[in-house]
Amino acid sequence: MICDVDSGFCGFPLFRRHGLPSCAAPAAAVASSPGRPRSASSSALAAPSPVSASDLSFSSSLLDSLGRARWQMARRVLLRRYSASSTAEEMVVSSLRLLSSPNPRKPATLPPPVEPYSDEPAAPPTATLLSPADRLRGVFLLRPPGRAALHRSLSSTGLDAATALSPEVLSGVVNHGNLSGAATVDFFDWAIVNSKPSPSIDTCNIVIRALGRRKFFAFYEPALEIMRKNGIFPDVTTLEIIIDSLVAARHVNTAVQLINTDHFRLGVMQACLRKDAFTVLISCLCRRSHVGIASSLLQAARGEMFHLDNHLYNEVIGGWAGFGRVDKVEHFWAMMLEDGLVPGEVLYCHLIEALGRAGRTEDAIQVFEKMVHEGYVPTTMAYNALIFNFISVGDFDRCMKYYKDMLESSCLPNIDTYCRMIRAFLREHKVADALQMFDDMLTRGILPNTGMITLFIEPLCTFGPPHAAFLIYKRCRKAGCRISLKAYKLLLSRLAMLGKSGMVLLIWEEMQECGYPSDKEIYEFIVNGLCNVGKVDAAVSVVEESLRKGFCLGRVVYGKLNNKLLEMNKVETAYSLFKKVKVARAHANSRNYCRANGWHF
Repeated sequence: MICDVDSGFCGFPLFRRHGLPSCAAPAAAVASSPGRPRSASSSALAAPSPVSASDLSFSSSLLDSLGRARWQMARRVLLRRYSASSTAEEMVVSSLRLLSSPNPRKPATLPPPVEPYSDEPAAPPTATLLSPADRLRGVFLLRPPGRAALHRSLSSTGLDAATALSPEVLSGVVNHGNLSGAATVDFFDWAIVNSKPSPSIDTCNIVIRALGRRKFFAFYEPALEIMRKNGIFPDVTTLEIIIDSLVAARHVNTAVQLINTDHFRLGVMQACLRKDAFTVLISCLCRRSHVGIASSLLQAARGEMFHLDNHLYNEVIGGWAGFGRVDKVEHFWAMMLEDGLVPGEVLYCHLIEALGRAGRTEDAIQVFEKMVHEGYVPTTMAYNALIFNFISVGDFDRCMKYYKDMLESSCLPNIDTYCRMIRAFLREHKVADALQMFDDMLTRGILPNTGMITLFIEPLCTFGPPHAAFLIYKRCRKAGCRISLKAYKLLLSRLAMLGKSGMVLLIWEEMQECGYPSDKEIYEFIVNGLCNVGKVDAAVSVVEESLRKGFCLGRVVYGKLNNKLLEMNKVETAYSLFKKVKVARAHANSRNYCRANGWHF
């Protein structure tokens, strides 16, 4: 088959150059093929002959019809093949222009696309997927080789050092995840070096506290050295964080030697700081129940250069009072008198607490009355000591008696008073008394913090109807208190289990108004509650919303919903949901695998 360039398509040749009509082309092709003998008839047929006007018009019409048909066929094929994207559409247009151009060897070119101009730098691809703390912490999954490569990787996250040193982001980096001690120090080094001006000592204490919480004591010295190189010097708060971390990890000997040797070069050997460091050590030891060691250090320090004051004795006596050791309290009381110190109200309160923990409530009442007779005005601390003693022995009648006496004596209760009493009532399932005490607290303008509200709601979600927990929740919201995400989850779980779907949806809406995002656990609670009351259509809508947000529900909750759909003969809905969940679970597994390997960076 011969291709005639002038015709613009490939097919049987028209042989216009030879002066033959298009109908004579097959015969001429056969006659001119090699290896075939030329007969007289064929030679006569191949001889040039004049072409008539009718033959020329027929050839022209055939050319036009075939060319138009092939052009339309090429257009349909190209459109079918490249209609998936905008780039494919440009290829289709370019190909069509090539077919319709007068000179196919020089195809028509498209004008270059105009890109929009933007002065803002392009954000990294992880900016919309991960929080700032995750982006900074995820750099260490890639293990950049060397300090310079690590600093470049941290700078390439799109976050500057000032943002990384903000309390929220810094706490998220060093307190969550599984960063090693070396990685924490390296991140701290990058943030300090690139921060202008240098951060405050309170910001640096966040990193020191995180190292101590994870028992990375060997990295205290590198972190403190970085601080000193950049003009940031530790203070008493830094010393307290280091000593408390050592004592909490049972490294008591190291904490004691820190005062004598100044291992981390904190400057505690100076005379002005030595007493402050000793006071911090005694407080940490008593707070962590190492009262025996604190007592020995206090007795050994009586002949030191600095003078012991009431604060040191109160710390040690308060530590022994927590264990109910009345004999130790009396012993150190006598030591105070020998040193010329006068016991104050705090010491009487510790003695009342020690007697109450030893089960000697009557003696505690006598000490309280003696304190009043000696001219000391009863304080909130003294009344709290008596009330807590009666709570510990389960005597709620006398507890309420002294609570009313405290109100009559114009001694206002504090947040500790109400918190201990409400929790004691809830522990004994005295819900009405707990709600009355909670109302009194709000009436007096004492607002509980987020943790206390969670402590009140948690026991109420383990027994009985959810009315009391919901009542505390509504009153806290009305008073302007902030509810924690854990409290919302407790309420949703309890209400969903009891089939309160309307209250579940109401609390879910209010939770979103407070700025808390919905996670997999919350979606499971809502779907479970809707399934318990038979609202499967609403449950399917919630499941589809969770799938759009990237949360694949657990097999137990999905199985429960699937069984409900099959019981109601909604097979098509169940099958459609099954296909969506199958795809979402595959994506979730792939995402978890990539995240575990650090491939999302």
